[in-house]
Amino acid sequence: MTQLPGLLDTEALRKDFPILDRVVHDGKKLVYLDNAATSQTPRQVLDVLSEYYEQHNANVHRGVHVLAEEATALYEGARDKVAEFINAPSRDEVIFTKNASESLNLVANMLGWADEPYRVDSDTEIVITEMEHHSNIVPWQLLAQRTGAQLKWFGLTDDGRLDLSNIEQVITEKTKIVSFVLVSNILGTQNPVEAIVRRAQEVGALVCVDASQAAPHMPLDVQALQADFVAFTGHKMCGPTGIGVLWGRQELLEDLPPFLGGGEMIETVSMHSSTYAPAPHKFEAGTPPIAQAVGLGAAIDYLNSIGMDKILAHEHALTEYAVKRLLEVPDLRIIGPTTAEERGAAISFTLGDIHPHDVGQVLDEQGIAVRVGHHCARPVCLRYGIPATTRASFYLYSTPAEIDALVDGLEHVRNFFG
Repeated sequence: MTQLPGLLDTEALRKDFPILDRVVHDGKKLVYLDNAATSQTPRQVLDVLSEYYEQHNANVHRGVHVLAEEATALYEGARDKVAEFINAPSRDEVIFTKNASESLNLVANMLGWADEPYRVDSDTEIVITEMEHHSNIVPWQLLAQRTGAQLKWFGLTDDGRLDLSNIEQVITEKTKIVSFVLVSNILGTQNPVEAIVRRAQEVGALVCVDASQAAPHMPLDVQALQADFVAFTGHKMCGPTGIGVLWGRQELLEDLPPFLGGGEMIETVSMHSSTYAPAPHKFEAGTPPIAQAVGLGAAIDYLNSIGMDKILAHEHALTEYAVKRLLEVPDLRIIGPTTAEERGAAISFTLGDIHPHDVGQVLDEQGIAVRVGHHCARPVCLRYGIPATTRASFYLYSTPAEIDALVDGLEHVRNFFG
């Protein structure tokens, strides 16, 4: 077995994930390399979800009976865990959403409805990048269409990095919001936050960071980022689906208007007007994703028990090994950085003229689960002149043996297509 320094005890960790014992396609052992799309869920989280529904299930905040009080304590306790996990100055800065997409849409809509000095209108600019997930492109396109604001973006270098050579021309005195991904879901690139934030602050622009591919894999400190908003999602970090987080600076959340109206988010309602609850509840209309938030809290407990620094070191070693092995495959082209430096644990590639969907299907027949397509980042594929990519992505339970299985599987793909 391949030995790499810095690896976690994956033999022990994998026992926490029942699904990793699955066999598929006539007894083939599952090799799960689709973690950038969704990670798997450990027993520790599954048990908490089951216990919630079996013992504590009720709506939160308004009930005075014991189940409602227990559910409220668990839900708000999850908020405390998230706040500590991301080093938020206040728990009231943590808003629960259903995913990172909703979090980013929430920011875009708040700024579209805001008063000065935050309002986005026809005299202002919105800045994103060419490597964004569609969740961090489409909301800003919609906002620009509604308000007349100009949408601008940073391009990409040939090796999959952001081209910041024209940063002063892209981020200008008219810029109201700069929104960018911390780690790309398709390229794996880890972006230079400090340079972008510094320029945004020079012109008084707000900064929104999509941390969906960062929060599961490395320590995330929202104060160190110096951003104004940070979004991420639970299902990529050992948590359940249906839960996301938006962190925002307290003073902004107090000043900005709500996006959704309904129960929970109000202070008073009459037939003539309404007033709103303080943040975070102002932004959590209706029955929230209670069980999902509790599950996310359990996932954070699980990640903390391992250590985010150790997870980062494990994935760095795996990524370094995977890049080396993949570059040994004839006709394989990595789309993005070809070293493990300043990159995450997702590697996209093409294999000669074999369509990625064909690559993925043949790998699946061998029990190897990868993601194929444009990964909700079609502008990246257009930039590099390719229809799609195959993406392998790793997590805390991934092993060098799985990378070897992928490389062997790609050789089988090449032989299959001659």
